[in-house]
Amino acid sequence: MQYSDQDKDRRVTQLRKGILELAVMGVLYHKRHYGYSLIRVLAENASISLKEGTIYPILARLDRDGLVRSEWVESDQGPPRKYYALTLQGRHLYVELSQEFDALITLVKQNWAGQTNAEDERKKLFVKKR
Repeated sequence: MQYSDQDKDRRVTQLRKGILELAVMGVLYHKRHYGYSLIRVLAENASISLKEGTIYPILARLDRDGLVRSEWVESDQGPPRKYYALTLQGRHLYVELSQEFDALITLVKQNWAGQTNAEDERKKLFVKKR
């Protein structure tokens, strides 16, 4: 069966959803940001393009779940900006999720080919002959 670009794009989108939420939490863990500044920080440290339509739904979901708080701040350079920061609950969850993420990255990056051969060798050692 041939995989189409649509199938791949759908899987990439699904993969990005949770990871981008964690990345947003990671940026907000260290400093509060307004939406556009958050996009700039994320985009300059990654080789992916981000749009406001991607970030704002994540921020709204995190806000709704009590993981970020927001406040309007007057700006010298235009209209007031809505700044976001992690709540204490959001900070705790970020630490837990980032540990889980690290475990998953280790799983994905595992050298399965080399490990499979070693596992087969161990099995051979435990075979009993009668």
